[in-house]
Amino acid sequence: MAPIIHLVRHAQGYHNLSVENQQLSDPDLTPLGETQCAELCKKFDAHDKITHLVASPLRRTLYTCLHSFAPVVQSGKKVIALPDAQEVSNLPCDTGSEPCKLKEEFASRVDLHLVQEGWNNKERGSKYYPAPAKLEARSRAVRLWLRELANKAGEDSQIVLVTHGGILHFLTEDWDGVKIERGTGWENTELRSYEFEDPTGQDPNASLKEIQTSWRRRRGSAIPLTETEQLEIRLAFEAMIEEEFQIDSSDDGSD
Repeated sequence: MAPIIHLVRHAQGYHNLSVENQQLSDPDLTPLGETQCAELCKKFDAHDKITHLVASPLRRTLYTCLHSFAPVVQSGKKVIALPDAQEVSNLPCDTGSEPCKLKEEFASRVDLHLVQEGWNNKERGSKYYPAPAKLEARSRAVRLWLRELANKAGEDSQIVLVTHGGILHFLTEDWDGVKIERGTGWENTELRSYEFEDPTGQDPNASLKEIQTSWRRRRGSAIPLTETEQLEIRLAFEAMIEEEFQIDSSDDGSD
């Protein structure tokens, strides 16, 4: 069996409640968010098959992973915090906490060895500045990292990555259903499952494709978008990012 990557958007955080709350720094999950995690935990039927738990180092994604996949955590697996999987924007709500704070808060439950000083720097010139070219580059880096992790774990590997609504479209290269005004087409704690398009592992882009059971569960018999339609939506989404966050288009990721 080919490796499976389960992608999950985090549960509801306080920043999801209002535009004003987007100024909160690395916010908590709401009570509803915690309930969403409990519901996902009950609904997900492959806890015993998960080989790795991975999450963006934002607090809401770490807690979503810890709560939603509690049986996996209880079996002794740590959550690997992956900085490249952090959210798109440079708003306070999408800017992570300092490594020392994360170490104090999550202690032995999360593997933070990849979270170094500067991982939460989203200023112009940084790796995580939200210029579209940089978002595409780090999304590709995440896919390559996941493929390497899956290769080491073997063909039966199943990896969970809990991340964010905006970056998920860059990770999957799928813009179907995206709502430009809310920055994503993914609901809180929505889970979709993927395989790598190229089973030989030679694809330099490490592109993902949604498995049929996952697609049918959420879209039924709907026909996927054409490449042209995908491109049109992606360009509109990237234009929204550049306008909303006043992105300097000269910072194109070539640094």
